[in-house]
Amino acid sequence: MLKTTNLTHLFPNPSPSQALVLWKENAFVLWLDRLGLDDLPLVGGKNASLGEMLGALSDRGINVPQGFAVTAYAYRCFLRSAGLEAKLGELLDDLDVNNVKQLQQRAEQARALIMQTPLPKEIEIAIAFAYQRMGQIYGGTPDVAVRSSATAEDLPNASFAGQQDTYLNISGLPNLLKAIHRCFASLFTDRAIAYRTHNGFDHLEVALSVGVQKMVRSDKATSGVIFSIDPETGFKNAILITAAYGLGETVVQGAVNPDEYFVFKPTLQHGDRPILQKRLGRKAIKMVYGDRPEETTKIVPVPQIRQQQFALSDDEILQLARWTTIIEHHYSRTRDIYTPMDIEWAKDGETGELFIVQARPETVQSQKSQNVLHHYRLQEPGNLLVSGRAVGEAIATGPVRVILDISQMDSFQPGEVLVTHRTDPDWEPIMKQASAIVTNTGGRTCHAAIIAREMGIPAIVGCEKATEQLHNGDLITVCCAEGEQGNVYAGELPFEIQQTVLEELPKTRTKIMMNVGNPEEAFRLSSIPCDGVGLARLEFIIANRIKIHPLALVHFEELEDPQVKQEIDRLTVGYAYKPDFFVDGLASGMSAIAAAFYPNPVIIRLSDFKSNEYANLLGGRQFEPMEENPMLGWRGASRYYDPKYREAFALECRALKRVRDDMGLINVIPMIPFCRTPEEGNKVLVEMAKHGLKRGQNVLQVYMMCELPSNVLLAKEFAQIFDGFSIGSNDLTQLTLGLDRDSALVSELFDERNAAVKRMVKLAIATLKQQGRKIGICGQAPSDYPEFAQFLVELGIDSMSLNPDSVLKTMLKVSEIEGSDNRLV
Repeated sequence: MLKTTNLTHLFPNPSPSQALVLWKENAFVLWLDRLGLDDLPLVGGKNASLGEMLGALSDRGINVPQGFAVTAYAYRCFLRSAGLEAKLGELLDDLDVNNVKQLQQRAEQARALIMQTPLPKEIEIAIAFAYQRMGQIYGGTPDVAVRSSATAEDLPNASFAGQQDTYLNISGLPNLLKAIHRCFASLFTDRAIAYRTHNGFDHLEVALSVGVQKMVRSDKATSGVIFSIDPETGFKNAILITAAYGLGETVVQGAVNPDEYFVFKPTLQHGDRPILQKRLGRKAIKMVYGDRPEETTKIVPVPQIRQQQFALSDDEILQLARWTTIIEHHYSRTRDIYTPMDIEWAKDGETGELFIVQARPETVQSQKSQNVLHHYRLQEPGNLLVSGRAVGEAIATGPVRVILDISQMDSFQPGEVLVTHRTDPDWEPIMKQASAIVTNTGGRTCHAAIIAREMGIPAIVGCEKATEQLHNGDLITVCCAEGEQGNVYAGELPFEIQQTVLEELPKTRTKIMMNVGNPEEAFRLSSIPCDGVGLARLEFIIANRIKIHPLALVHFEELEDPQVKQEIDRLTVGYAYKPDFFVDGLASGMSAIAAAFYPNPVIIRLSDFKSNEYANLLGGRQFEPMEENPMLGWRGASRYYDPKYREAFALECRALKRVRDDMGLINVIPMIPFCRTPEEGNKVLVEMAKHGLKRGQNVLQVYMMCELPSNVLLAKEFAQIFDGFSIGSNDLTQLTLGLDRDSALVSELFDERNAAVKRMVKLAIATLKQQGRKIGICGQAPSDYPEFAQFLVELGIDSMSLNPDSVLKTMLKVSEIEGSDNRLV
């Protein structure tokens, strides 16, 4: 018979709190709702966290399935009852975890030792009583999830998540006892042993608890993972939610490419609906309950029509996001330090309820230094081989090693690029030796992504056919420094790493802002100190994300080219009303930039394609004229109120209104380009007001580009119409000097420092400041020419908007100028 330790002699007359401690420390089984974060040594991080949420957050409306924990005390008693500690210690004492074959052999022997040793009867009886109680609560023989929970799990500097086994849809006491026994053995899997060794944990000091939790029937609905921080950039104000059909193991393991949703925290807490981005995943398979007792789960295909639908409704996305903010706030307050969270959720297909089934502190971005910025940049273009979702922001090179089965792991050599279908924790012994990782499946919350971030190596997941298109021994470059899309290029391309130490930066009177083109880079760029965004161009979003002429969507049925219609159908799959595709794409891009720099102002220039550029968009040739000189033709403001384009401008207005009014991102300031006359400016404002964008309502300001000589000469009149101005030095220079900036024949004459251009700039600044209007510049000149920056500062310009790589050096230069000029101090 198993002897239990009796500590009551230490406390002959225990207080209630001492009695609770004694009971917990001697218990084989504890109910989750009686646990909290302080109980991590008893039940491991996973179970302690579930107990914390059940006890502290249930009254906040957060649903967590009930259950019980088989304690670490039970595990230790099991080992001691059979003398397993000494045997395991001897087995692992001289193990070289870098020797893959030896690691596999010793780990298999350790697990066999545990599985060949029966669980003590007292432990089985305690589990049986707890499971019987669950049957009384839920009725019948409840189906449960059985999850390992290590006592060193989810520490700030290490994450044991995924190191041990999980078993789903376990029903009946014999099956439950078997699953718990296997969980105990899983403390000695290859990956768990290697991970503890690399992170300096004693194998026998780490104990295992097992969580037994009522299953959520997500096999009939959806499930996924949430990060309360952007896992790639560390941007703290965004929540990333991933979702797929069926049980959540497919998402965690990276077996499926899930949907992704970004939600903005600050305005969510104000009651707005700030879903910044919805990205449709393939969701080709799902895990459901098995048909036989020996097959508890199985993988089945998802019908094509379901793959093309989002797995969550907007209301469900927002509900999960609100719960995430509550959980993050609670953990941050409890730990007295900001604590971003890694959360697993599930939706019950029988009741329609959402549940949180796990929550743990995020352990990668939260540990990074916030004082150093690293920026990777390819130095030359390459031949693209395959692409997917970028993980990390680094670049790496190396020879390809395609491994299709874990049995081939011993062929892997340090420094190779691991290319496989997907990874799970069993792959970790070689993942840490890889220069980069490329997988066919998975999203940014899958196992390969999480481990790559933890190890600081670039990974590209969800490439679909990487194992077919990349070949053993070929040298490749894995680039995750070009936005959300990760690219694999042929050969070893040269790249550079720029490191910026963020010391205490000066505060300047002149606002230093940033030009942001690609919304996918906005979260990363937000870590560069600045006063907001002085120029974000819609053209980048339209050309790269939407790719379709807006009128081709409005008049889809009237399109003449059947191939164009077919391609638009492909791009807009899931959209019954085609123009919504344009609105969603624009709103997503605008909101990402606005959220990244919130609450600082973000000036978004409305569309300024020229007719030849519009014609190059899909379906554009049917709606665009042939102009001799598009640079001076139908562009900017002149389109917005024109009957031939008015319907397209309405889509821009719809997107802008959604970002400001529905998402609460009122820091967005629209800017009108190429506005030739004050009368034209008034027409644009009238058109915007028709679509709910009335200047002055909901603190809406409207700016104008100051880029034409007429804008300067009539600055006083324009100041009666618009709230602020930004000098576009490129167009102002070419129109002042009367040259085409795109013509190589006169390119040597193009110079913003020309006396005529500087007089124009000086007049514009002086006039607009007299009228009490803000005036900045968003051209390249201050970045390229320090003397031009000095000229602007001395004129008292309000702001300069610069390319990201020029922000910090220009900030220091402006501080020096302002400090040396007594008039500006």
